[in-house]
Amino acid sequence: QVQLVESGGGLVQAGGSLRLSCAASGGTFSSYGMGWFRQAPGQEREFVAAISGRGGSTFYADSVKGRFTISRDNTKNTVYLQMSSLKSEDTAVYYCAAGRLSTSVGSYTSWGQGTQVTVSS
Repeated sequence: QVQLVESGGGLVQAGGSLRLSCAASGGTFSSYGMGWFRQAPGQEREFVAAISGRGGSTFYADSVKGRFTISRDNTKNTVYLQMSSLKSEDTAVYYCAAGRLSTSVGSYTSWGQGTQVTVSS
């Protein structure tokens, strides 16, 4: 099973940008659909973005469309989430996940530990 480690979270002002990274090890990275999810305190984990194994297909939640971009580098076994025009409502713990390409939490079998993103207004 693939192991995932996220990085790049932090504190940013509203309107700013951050890039999250998720490094994978222990599996055939290009065979996995990769997703980013987030979870705010007291709320359920929600879908943010997903990308197919070779990067040809991407999907976004309506709330982040046009502001976030998911990408992957299969030579580095890494998936990225570029976040721009950040809003206070983007504040959450962000998780990357590997599995079957989907917007559903249940389709992913491996999860990272999460990285905190805090957007100050």
